[in-house]
Amino acid sequence: MAINILKKKQARTRFFIESIALILIVLSPFIFKIHQYLPHTPEATFSLFGYEIDRNGFADVSTYAWFLLNKLIPLYLLTIWFFTCKHWWYHIILIPLCMYAFQIFEVIYSEDLYVDTENVFWLLPICMVIIPFVYLIRVKLYDKYVHGIDLEAMDAELQSYREKEQLKQEKIQSYNTDTDSEEENADLSKEASKRTLSKLFHQFQHSLKNLFNFML
Repeated sequence: MAINILKKKQARTRFFIESIALILIVLSPFIFKIHQYLPHTPEATFSLFGYEIDRNGFADVSTYAWFLLNKLIPLYLLTIWFFTCKHWWYHIILIPLCMYAFQIFEVIYSEDLYVDTENVFWLLPICMVIIPFVYLIRVKLYDKYVHGIDLEAMDAELQSYREKEQLKQEKIQSYNTDTDSEEENADLSKEASKRTLSKLFHQFQHSLKNLFNFML
């Protein structure tokens, strides 16, 4: 019962998140048009959630909003794509996603008059990590589905072979131990038999001596 309730709750949460993503995708052309309704005069400002926004070095607030929306809309579309993509190469989406994020950060917080200049250098560490990682996945998949080389299956087969060899060695050692024990028991039996025969021979010899002395 509790598992069914948990599954229903997860399904509702997933449906809610996917619905928001769908609405954002559908509204993206209309969101981009917002800049047309903002002030076009150089000194004008507008307030958004109590935060006053000016032209931030651009010709006017409308131009500033146009530039930001050109970055913001691809950013959230790439974010939705990244979290919903089921292809093996989806990690590579992080590179353009981070590029737009750095461009927005640069235009908002940079004090110089140039934009889209330094974000390429910020992307280099991310590219150095993501590109080899994706290439490694690509090589593994290519070997598996094109060349028929399944490294995981080979590792499992090698592990199985090692386990069989180890079991075989344990059986051999156990057999050698049992054989040595049997040989030791056989040696002890032979030694006991020799002692018994020697004792009987001495008794027989002693009896003959007594008989001979009695006859004399």
